[in-house]
Amino acid sequence: MPNIKSAIKRVKVAEKKTARNNMIKSAYKTAIKKYEVANSKGEKEAIELLSLAKSKIDSACTKGVISKNAASRKKSRLESKLAVKAEPKKSANKTAEKKEEVAEEKVEKEAPKKTAKKTTTKKTTKKAE
Repeated sequence: MPNIKSAIKRVKVAEKKTARNNMIKSAYKTAIKKYEVANSKGEKEAIELLSLAKSKIDSACTKGVISKNAASRKKSRLESKLAVKAEPKKSANKTAEKKEEVAEEKVEKEAPKKTAKKTTTKKTTKKAE
């Protein structure tokens, strides 16, 4: 046990931070395990648990418990394990169709616009003799 006042404070602060970090790590690891169990059984709630696990990983990243790259790696591995594929949402298809229509309209508007090239004439000057 340290004798200096600042060293004593550092020990207390380190213990608090360690407890906080362990709590956050435990939370995201538990979320991952719940997702993996549901995914291995092929349950449809695995998709919801995946989003919960990803949010726990993100919060651990923002709080500095794990690095940004580690968080990205963990999320990527969880997504690649997903056995139950989500049904495509109807609204997603509608937005894709709207984007295509808008793109087609832009092409149609741009096609008839042809600008004539401006030609410049050279002025000839007569030399005084």
